Amino acid sequence: MKPPAFDYAVPCTVPEAVELLAAADGAAQVLAGGQSLVLDLRLHRARPTLLVDINRIPGLDRLDPDGRTLRVGALVRHRTFESERAVPGPLGALLAGAAAHIAHPPIRTRGTMAGSFAWAHPASEWCAVGAALDADLELSGPRGTRTVGARDYFRGPHLTARRPDELLTAVTFPLLGDDTGVGFIEHRRTHFCFAQVAVAAALTVRDGVVADARIGLANCADRPLRARAAERSLLGTAARELDTEARELGSAARERADGHPFARAGRIAAEQDAAPVPEPYADVEYRRHAIAVLVARTLHRAARDLDRRLRISPDGDRA
Repeated sequence: MKPPAFDYAVPCTVPEAVELLAAADGAAQVLAGGQSLVLDLRLHRARPTLLVDINRIPGLDRLDPDGRTLRVGALVRHRTFESERAVPGPLGALLAGAAAHIAHPPIRTRGTMAGSFAWAHPASEWCAVGAALDADLELSGPRGTRTVGARDYFRGPHLTARRPDELLTAVTFPLLGDDTGVGFIEHRRTHFCFAQVAVAAALTVRDGVVADARIGLANCADRPLRARAAERSLLGTAARELDTEARELGSAARERADGHPFARAGRIAAEQDAAPVPEPYADVEYRRHAIAVLVARTLHRAARDLDRRLRISPDGDRA
């Protein structure tokens, strides 16, 4: 590898890292896992004058649940979430589902969740989950620490609300209750490609109706986004109706049933929420079709996950 020449610094505290970023006047890059940055250096797509390696800053590798939220430090690796046991409840299942689709084991061992948010690729699995759950991004800079919600953080391909002199120190997700089912599905042309479409979904049922629906989309626009129009179409839907449909129809038939709420939500996501652009192996029409199908499938998966959770009592026995 022959990257452009750069200086290399290894701060031991967040303030020291911020000071280095500020002094570089926008010409620095942060090294955490480096699984995207190193490739950009090799291809000369990134030309920093300074590389700030944050791997020796203590405390950034911590997971901090507080009963309501989960705070993920900037050095927590992808592989941490491969097991559902890493995080309690439905959130752990959703993170594990997304982690399984991220690149390959060596990359998951080194790469970091926060690094994915900093890089902000439109096809990022973590960014789709963050968009769905309205994750909070913690940014530390010379003026102190501020928090930016996911809906305001993503600005475009690799463009975010993070200033050049700020360090992304943590991502915070809301913990999900046992009245929520989750699903994650991704479609890619080959195992080595970025996702053509990825969908993260969380479905909450209370008092017999859908009380909350969250759908995050990756590579369906120029940034990760939340399918809010599709979500609104599901609110108030009777859970009994969904259960009846699920028992009477097979999976493929459910996805084709025009009247099914999940199929309707898929069409709305594809037509109103998403803004796909043509790719070499997928025109816009194909991509909208894929979005509609995958949103419906992911919602079905979330509904099945919820049904499983509701049928199991807290001590693990069937209700």
